[in-house]
Amino acid sequence: MLRAIRSAAASLAALGIGAGAALAGDLTDGLKAGAPEVQSAGALAFGPDGVLFAADQAGGALFALDTGDRGPSGAKPAPVAVEGIDAKVAGLLGTTPDQILIRDMAVNPASGKAYLSVARGRGPDAPTAIVRVDAKGDVQEFALKDVKFGRVELPGLATGRGRQDAITDLAYVDGRVFIAGLSNEEFSSSLRAVPFPFAGTGQQGAQVEIYHGAHGRFETTSPVRTFVPYEIKGQPYILAAYTCTPLVKFPVADLQPGARVKGTTIAELGNRNKPLDMIVYQKDGHEYFLMANSSRGVMKIAAAGAGAQEGIIKRVSDKAGLSYETIDELKGVEQLDKLGAENALVLARGEGGRLDLKTVALP
Repeated sequence: MLRAIRSAAASLAALGIGAGAALAGDLTDGLKAGAPEVQSAGALAFGPDGVLFAADQAGGALFALDTGDRGPSGAKPAPVAVEGIDAKVAGLLGTTPDQILIRDMAVNPASGKAYLSVARGRGPDAPTAIVRVDAKGDVQEFALKDVKFGRVELPGLATGRGRQDAITDLAYVDGRVFIAGLSNEEFSSSLRAVPFPFAGTGQQGAQVEIYHGAHGRFETTSPVRTFVPYEIKGQPYILAAYTCTPLVKFPVADLQPGARVKGTTIAELGNRNKPLDMIVYQKDGHEYFLMANSSRGVMKIAAAGAGAQEGIIKRVSDKAGLSYETIDELKGVEQLDKLGAENALVLARGEGGRLDLKTVALP
């Protein structure tokens, strides 16, 4: 979700969400040069100074990578359009599109370049690559050698059946990286925050509970699928989307290591659906959430009601709480991120199953 900042949260860093850490100088100053042993790059998020955060689920760690991509200062990002990006990436890696899986995409807000985490095969242990795409459509591998990096271990990630969802999404905000996923705790759904620059080992996250209206019960074992940080009445929150499709808010102040936190379900957006990615943006003086889904298209949700909406605590047959508008012109979107203030970059499944990378105007 997440991005000087995952673009899903780009506007939110300025809102003061964070640990209160005073950041000075270049964030890459404390990184060490070498060859980071990233076993399986998954969720991605950008911080300031061209720092790319990459979750390594198989390695049980979070990496900070200095991309050296600072971008032209103050320049408006150029549109990006690559038809058949899956074929181009597969060709770069010496294989075929059916043998790769693009796990996540993050746009560097400074340069407008897109970074893709790619599995060379299937399954959580598939070898990994990070690929960079610029506005000219050039596709290059970001080599994981001779690069400045930092690494922090993430203790307590889920193993066994929950392993594939141990890390589901990331966002960097004002000195901390927020991480969603499953832990090995009794309440396995977890939200944790890791201060950056890294120091020592990351702590266990808060264990989070939600009321799932479509199921008519409280749940603690379903992972957050995608999230954005968002401020409500001057207080920082995490707005999280779950499969089938509760939208839940959590006060950041409550997300202390080891705490058990009950979120407020402010929308049920429809069952038989999996949220894939989400951003928050401003248009015409209003804020909106834009969320891509597996079976219910791209939803535009007015953010203004997130604070006042009462929590859902009864069974819901389909939809309740905050409403949404379906953006009909956006089809097949699997990943999205902001590209400047007016556009988004999307990975969308097109004709014949082809995956395209394209720039679209924010609706």
